[in-house]
Parts: sequence; C-alpha cells; structure tokens
Amino acid sequence: CLENTDPRTRGRGIQLLSQVLLQCYSLLQEKEVLHLVLFYENRLQDHHLVIPSVLQGLRALSMCEVLSPGLAVSVLKAIFQEVHVQSLLQLDRHTVYSIITNFMGTREEELKGLGADFTFGFIQVMDGEKDPRNLLVAFQIVHDLITKNYALGPFVEELFEVTSCYFPIDFTPPPNDPHGIQREDLILSLRAVLASTPQFAEFLLPLLIEKMDSDLQSAKLDSLQTLTACCAIYGQKELQEFLPSLWSSLRREVFQTASEKVEAECLAALHALSACLSCSVLSSDTEDLLDSFLSSILQDCRHHLCEPDMKLVWPSAKLLQAAAGASLRTYHRVTRSVLPLLLEQYTKHPQSSQRRTILEMLLGFLELQQKWGHVEEDESTLLSLRAPVCSVVFSALTDPSVQLQLVGTRALTVLGSLQGLLSPSDLELVVDHLIRLALHEEDSQSSEAAMEAAGSLAPIYPKVFSGRMVPRLEEELQSEREGESPRDHRSLRQRCLQALAAVSIHTSIVRETVPVLLQHLRKVHKGSESGNTQDMVSVCQSLHRVALQCQRDTESCWYYHQAVVPCLLAMAVQAAMQESTHPLLGKALLKEEVLAAMVPVISAATTHLSPELAAQSVSHVVPLFLEGEVTFLPQNSFPCSFQPFEDGECLEAQRRLVVLLMAFVCSLPRDVVIPQQERLLRELLVLSCSCNCPFTATTAAKCFAGLVNKHPAGQQLDEILQLAVNRMEPGLAEGPRRTQALTLLLWVRPALDGGAGESQGGRPGADSALPAQVTKALVLRYHPLSSRLTDKLLGLLGDAELGPAAADGFSLLMAESPDVLHKGCHADVRIMFRQRFFTDNVPKLVQGFHGAGPDVKANYLKGLSHVLNHLPKPVLVTELPTLLSLLLEALSCSDRVVQLSTLGCLQPLLLEAPQIMSLHVDTLVTKFLSLTSSPAMAVRIAALRCAHALTSLPTTVLLPYKARVIRALAKPLDDKKRLVRKEAVAARGEW
Repeated sequence: CLENTDPRTRGRGIQLLSQVLLQCYSLLQEKEVLHLVLFYENRLQDHHLVIPSVLQGLRALSMCEVLSPGLAVSVLKAIFQEVHVQSLLQLDRHTVYSIITNFMGTREEELKGLGADFTFGFIQVMDGEKDPRNLLVAFQIVHDLITKNYALGPFVEELFEVTSCYFPIDFTPPPNDPHGIQREDLILSLRAVLASTPQFAEFLLPLLIEKMDSDLQSAKLDSLQTLTACCAIYGQKELQEFLPSLWSSLRREVFQTASEKVEAECLAALHALSACLSCSVLSSDTEDLLDSFLSSILQDCRHHLCEPDMKLVWPSAKLLQAAAGASLRTYHRVTRSVLPLLLEQYTKHPQSSQRRTILEMLLGFLELQQKWGHVEEDESTLLSLRAPVCSVVFSALTDPSVQLQLVGTRALTVLGSLQGLLSPSDLELVVDHLIRLALHEEDSQSSEAAMEAAGSLAPIYPKVFSGRMVPRLEEELQSEREGESPRDHRSLRQRCLQALAAVSIHTSIVRETVPVLLQHLRKVHKGSESGNTQDMVSVCQSLHRVALQCQRDTESCWYYHQAVVPCLLAMAVQAAMQESTHPLLGKALLKEEVLAAMVPVISAATTHLSPELAAQSVSHVVPLFLEGEVTFLPQNSFPCSFQPFEDGECLEAQRRLVVLLMAFVCSLPRDVVIPQQERLLRELLVLSCSCNCPFTATTAAKCFAGLVNKHPAGQQLDEILQLAVNRMEPGLAEGPRRTQALTLLLWVRPALDGGAGESQGGRPGADSALPAQVTKALVLRYHPLSSRLTDKLLGLLGDAELGPAAADGFSLLMAESPDVLHKGCHADVRIMFRQRFFTDNVPKLVQGFHGAGPDVKANYLKGLSHVLNHLPKPVLVTELPTLLSLLLEALSCSDRVVQLSTLGCLQPLLLEAPQIMSLHVDTLVTKFLSLTSSPAMAVRIAALRCAHALTSLPTTVLLPYKARVIRALAKPLDDKKRLVRKEAVAARGEW
C-alpha cells in the first residue's frame, strides 16, 4: 500500500501504520523512531488525502521518549513548511496542536533553540482557527509560549492579534453538545493568555477601553474582568498612557449603569488599578502616578458627597472605597480628604435618613481600616478624628430612628475592633450605650444588634465587659421595679438573660456570667409566680447559648461543665424529691418544657469534653441514677434517697429525670467507657416498657437507643438487643395495648423532639417508644437486626388499626434526630444510611401498596412519601421515573400528612427534573389546582408553591394551561389566610 500510485491506497497504508504506532510507540527503539520520523516527514509532501494519516503517525512519534535530539524541531519545521493547517478538518488540526503540545512538554529547550521562528510558525498554524475544541488547546499553547519564556521576537503584536481577535468570546454551545465545552471555559482560557504578559498592554488596553463602551453587558463584564487580571502583572509604565481613559470609562459605568454585576466589576477593576499603582517601584525621576490617579478620583467624586439631593452619593462613595481599599497608602490618601467631609455633612443634615446614608459611608471607610489592623499613630487620619467620629456614632445610637441606630451599632462594633483607637472612657461609654440599647430600646432589632455587638467586642475587651457590663446586667436581673407590669418586667429579664449569654465569649467573662445565670435559675425555681416556667426555659436557653460558645475553648468547656451540670442535676433531684414527699412543691422544674430545655444545655456541655474529663464526669453521673450517689452534687442534703429506676407511684417525678441522664450519656464521645453499662441498659429497657408516663417512657427508650447505637458490636450487644425484641413483640401482638405499643414510635413530645410527629390513635402508651428508637439506632449503624425490625414495621402498614401510626414511623427513621441519634453527639451514623434504607425498603413499600386492600393503601403511600421526603434530591431524581405514578396517586389520598409530604417531594423535583415532570404536566396541573382549595392551610400553601414551581418547566409545555391556571389561581387570592394569599400572588404573577 505504501508504494501504491493511488493516493487513497497509500493513505490507507499510512493510516494502518499510524494506528499501530499509536498502540505501541512506547516500545520503539531510537533508531526505529529516527527511521519513522524521516519517513513521515517525507510523506508530508504527499497528496493532501494522505496528510491526516501522516499527522496521526507524527502524533504517536511525538510521544516517544527515545526521540533523538533535533527531531522535534525537524518535525515542526516540516509541518510549518509543508502543511496548510487551517485547510484541514477539525480533528486533523487538533492533531497538529497535540503534536506541538507534546513537544513543548518534553523538548522545551530544543524548541526554544528555534527562537522567534517557532512563535511565527505557530501563529501561522493558529491563524483563522474557529473550532472551540481546538481553540482551548491553542490558547493553552500561547499561554505556555509566554509564561515559559519562548522568544516572541518581533511577533508580539502578531501573537496578540491572532488571539485577541476572539475577544470578547461570543460562543453558545449547541444543545446536547457531547464535548461539554462552555462559554466560560473559552473566556477564562483566552483571559489567561491576554493577561499573561505586560508586552500586550499597549495593544490590549485600547481594546478593553473600546469594549467597555459596548452596548453588550457580556462584553463589558469580560473587559472589566480582564483588566482586573492584567493589573496583577502590569506596572506604572504599562498603565500610564491609559489611566485617564480607564478612569473615565469606570466612572461612567458606575454612575450610569443599572446592572449590579457591571458596577461590582468596575469597582473590582478600580481596586486592582489602585493596588497595581501602589505596588509599582518608582525610580527617582518618575512621576508618582498613584497620587495623580487618586487626585482625579477625589476631584470627580468628592463634591457629590455634598450634594443636597444625594443622587450620586453612593456611586461616589463606592468608587472612593474601592480605591481606598487597595493599600494602606491609598487608604490614608483618600480618608485624609473624605472623612472630615463626611463628619461635616453628618452635622449639616438633620434628617435621620440622610444621616444614616452618611454614617453608612463612614462605616465603609472604617471597615477598610480593619484590613490593616492596628491604628498607626503617625499617618492615621482616623486617630486624629477619633473624638468627632465617636461623637457621630454615639449620637446615632441615641437617635429615635431605629435604622440609624442599627448603622450606629455596626459602626460601634468596627470602632471597637480597631485596637488602640478607643480610650478607656470611650469604652465605658460604649458599654453604657450597648446596655441601654440591649435592655431598654423598644425595638427588638436594635436590642438584638446591641447584643450582637457586645458579643463581638467582649473577647477584645474582656476586663471592661466583665467589670462593667456583667454587674450592671446582674443588677437589672435582680431588680424589682415598682409600677412596672409583670409582662414588661419579664421582657426586661429575658433581655438581661440574652445579653449575659451574648457576652459570654471569653473565659474570664464566662466565669462571671455562669454563676449569675445559675443563681437566677435557683431564684426563679424557688419563686411562686405563674410565669416562672417560661422564665426557667429562658434561663436554660441562655445557658445553652453559653455552652455552645464555650465549646471553642477547652478551659471554658470544662469550667462550664463542672459549674452547670452538677447544679442542674442537684436542682432537678431536689425538686423531684420534694414532689415525692410534698406533691404541691417544686413542680415548675419538673414540667416537660423545662426538662426539655435542660437537655440541650447538658448535651452541649458534654459533647466537646476530652475523653479523660468525660470519663471523670461519667463516673459521678451514672452512679447518681443507678445507686442514688449524690455526694458530688452541690447542696446535697436531700430529704430522701434518689431511686429513679425503682417502682412506686411516689417516684414518678424522679423517673422523669431520666431525660437528663439521656442528655448526658448520649452526648459522650464514643470511646468513653460508661460504668455499669449493661445494668443501665437493662434498667432503661424495663422503664421504657413499664412506665405509664409517655414522657418518661420515650426518654428512656431514646436513652437506650443512644447507648445501643454506640455500643461495640459483639455478644453483649446481641444479648441486650434480643432482650429488647422479646420485650417489644408481645406488645405488638393482639390485645388491649396494641395501639399503645406503637404510638410513641412518633416521638409524641414535640418539646423534646422538635415535633417529629403526632399520635394517630389512642392515648400515648407505655411500651411504645422502644421499637422505633431501637430500629432507628440500628438503621443508622447498618446493624443486621435493623432489617428485621423494619420488616415488622412494614408488616404493620397493612393493619387497619396500627397502619397510620406505623406509616408515620418511617418519618422518624429517616428524619434528623435533634437530641440523641445525630453526629453532633457522636452517634454512629453511617454515610448514606438514607440511600441504603431507600434501596432496601422502597421496593417492599411499592409491592405492599399494589397488594394491599383499598382501606390500607393510604398507609403505604404515607410511608413512601415520608421516605422520599427525607431522601437527598439527586438520588430521588434518578428514581423518579419509577416512582412518579405513585406520588401522583398519593396526591389523591385524603390524608393531610400524605398530601403535605408528597407536595414537599414534588416541588424541588419540578426544578431539578423538568424533562421528566413535563411528561405528566396535565395530571400535575389538575392535582395542584385541586389542592389549592384544601381545608388545611398548610396543604393550600404547599399546592400553591408547587403551582409556582411548575413555571420552571419549558414554556412550550405550559402555554396550553396558562389561561386555566391563571383563572383557577384567582380564587386563593381571596383566601382568608394572609400566608395563602401571599403564595397565590407569587404563583399567579409568575404564570
């Protein structure tokens, strides 16, 4: 074939040889490579039909490691001389780029020996390239030519022209493009080339200025981003000639544009220009361009800050701040001119709205100072203006306007963060203002902002806050004001508690605030006011916030744990014993909402303990509950013994405290050994199955589940689980207690569980919590027994009496646990347990649905909707085609929970899988519109949100339904509930 006179036949021969070489080039020897290279170079002069196969062979040879010196140069010279690259097909042009890329990677020094001839040759190869696949490779070659210092010689402008002709990129990938090249890929690749060398500056900057004036927003953005990138490598010399034009274009865009994107890029470019000029090294005879550039900016912007209508105030301020933020030098230069002016304008304008605008601008400049850290005395304008700046900020804090107060509070936080700026007397004033705003300001926004500011400043000035703010807050907390309504007094106490928690950031402050909070808890506990339950919950919420803040510091964490956990346990034990001996006393602390509020406090105080300290603590707490060992508790002279696991009606109050045991032991790190764990598990098992109090039974079951989840695998775990199963199964069989045995699967106490579910039948029962808790504990860690317990739950879906409650059990198994079985408390939660549960059990749910009688089909739909609602959306999208028909059927179910759960599934799917959902648009429209008239408000809202989400489907799919939907959505516009009307307006407007 190679010697045949027919070019097509020769081409096939060379093609075969090239394909072989592409498979075996790594096996060739040096002499063989030399022989083949000479042959292929000669073939480049052959008929044009042969050239593509020749190039494939040369590509194979370009990857050979044994290529003799000089051959790479020889091959490229031959290609440059013999091949008109741009007349070839895309794939063949790509082959040429690949050969060049391979040689540049392995024979760099040889190619550099060609000098500027190599650059010129490549310019000829690339000139006229249009295919985006090839351009990506070509741009990378140009970038390497420049960054690896190949000789450009006299061809700098030609190289610029051959690449800049594509700027700005205007490319839209075709639909279903298999190559996946996006417009952004080309933009970034070309930008890397244009911004790779200062040699392009004289050609590029006029081009960028021209494109900034374009009517196309994409061209403006691309130009501005490229300018920003260029500033990283340019110096004064490159920019000098073009600075006036650049500033003129940037100023015009910021003053006139309606696009936030363009404005943001203009400000970024101005920042980059100022930074570039700041970094330039000046020789003695060169002009300082930075000073003249900043003078231009100040001249064009400063006067707008004084205009009475304030139209161009913000654009001017943004430009000034962009320049000022570039370097410490630019900051001093701009603030020296602008800050006195802003302070003067604040005094001149009496209106709160104008003052707020001016203070926000001042705040912008103060925030820039934070970048440079400590305020230097020699140059700082801020230090010389400290008194008037503080005066302006303090006046804003006493202004009646809430919005001005909020800006003032932010400014105060920034001032305080600048070390060395505020004097001791200023700091005392700061604290006084924060206390006044936090406690006595009517508007809650100002109060919350003041507390947030106090939390930011407290770790910077711990002595000031612990010495001045904490005592004042304590005094306010304990004060009794004559003539003040109980409601106002409670509101003040609430704010004091929140403020104490907000400043508890530093260890020294925590040591002051925690005793105050605990003392107040004791005082409220002893009081007899009607509202002291809510007061106790408020104290616990503040203690919880402090606990979370203490987790960042080991010393604070251990101090907090030692101070708070024994104190809470002692108060609870005391109250429980009083309840046992004097039933009329001490009830507030034993209410479910108060105990539930203590749970996160104890949990947060325990999760971050080191294993050594946790072991020390557990050696006291577990014996307290198992043996009544109270010696480690403060004030431990109790009237009777503490026996929470003993029988007897009088001990009911003591048994409720198992919730505090749960909070502690279920938050311990997994490697902490719990003393007498087997006995504790058995006691919890008995309590969860025999206690008549649903609160106690649930918490005992959750505690049991939390311990089982972390228990090491082995015989002991298997024995305790078998014992649990033996306890559960009789309760689920026929008999009067069947409903009770399942009801607590739903965690019926929202105060403790974050509202996991509602009971569906009968009174909350005694044996019921255990199956769900144990199943959940095992599902999370992939225990083999979990499938057996889940199958039992699946079997109950077909039960007419227990089916609805069993269906709700699936929500419990899939949902996040707020207090016990989650990673924050070190539970064994395996990755993708939800996906595994879905894979194992959804086919059974679907099969059960098809085989179920009409009276129980809804149970299977409810269980399925709970599982799908908690499944990660990407997984759900992949399974959608097989499950969508069932989901649509679930919308026809009369059960409100099923409807809500299904709508919750469908709404994100409309956004994430529009192609699949479009196939069922007729059914979806009908179902959603029907449910907008549901008796349940939550269902109406969810249906309207889904109707809104339908608008993300392709317009051609929706147009036939437009008139019908708009007509139907007119009715909910008159709904009696405001939230429904709000959703109806949004959905109908979108349609």
